[in-house]
Amino acid sequence: MRLCSIASGSSGNCIYTGSEQTHLLVDAGISAKKIEAGLKELELEGKDIQGLLITHEHFDHIKGVGVLARRYGIPIYATEGTIAQMKEASSLGKVDESLYHTIHADEHFQIGDMDIEPFRISHDAAEPVAYRFQCGEKCAAIATDMGIYNDYIVDHLKGLDALLLEANHDIQMLQVGPYPYILKQRILGNRGHLSNESAGQLLCKVLHDDMKKIYLGHLSKENNYAELAYETVRLEIQLDPVQYRPGDFDIQVASRDGCSGICEW
Repeated sequence: MRLCSIASGSSGNCIYTGSEQTHLLVDAGISAKKIEAGLKELELEGKDIQGLLITHEHFDHIKGVGVLARRYGIPIYATEGTIAQMKEASSLGKVDESLYHTIHADEHFQIGDMDIEPFRISHDAAEPVAYRFQCGEKCAAIATDMGIYNDYIVDHLKGLDALLLEANHDIQMLQVGPYPYILKQRILGNRGHLSNESAGQLLCKVLHDDMKKIYLGHLSKENNYAELAYETVRLEIQLDPVQYRPGDFDIQVASRDGCSGICEW
């Protein structure tokens, strides 16, 4: 399997995952041109992508969906609520109805040799999901845009080889920053985004000896920066009363605007 962040941040998200036979994108929230440039670094082209898996309908997750789907005829997989909202988004343009495929949380589906399980997340969107991927004995997950996590989320993130997890904001930076009060409350709320501290605490619940890679993603441009997210998450691991230390794991902050290296296993 392979996992690579093509872009991950508050301004746009697109994550590649796949195997030798199957190539998928989770979200396409940057321009098709930038996505194609990212795929080129992976020695892939748009025509190689077999599915666009959409987490939810916010612009930073669907910006390039329409162009990619039309240009290459790529199937779009999303929940019923997300598809309904996407169809109302003028930015997508007209997309062939046959390209839409409705998925359901907690119901597995197959693309090529990849088994995919969408699972519910708490975010202020119509019907958002995160995704867990399995190829043989290998597995990965991509989980961002979560206001809170619970036992259900933790269960879906256990036993992974690789994980891209949201570390959106530093709470203090957000609280003293320029955002309007209502927006601050939305981000901090149960349907907002995970803070650096929350990301670290969630990680502590799913770490295990064989975890090979952790990407921290969806960082806010205004309320976070890479070094702070990285060190805060490492501190949470250090403080957690388990046997692990931060240095036991390969932790990397995903770049906002470019590819973040390929995890392959």
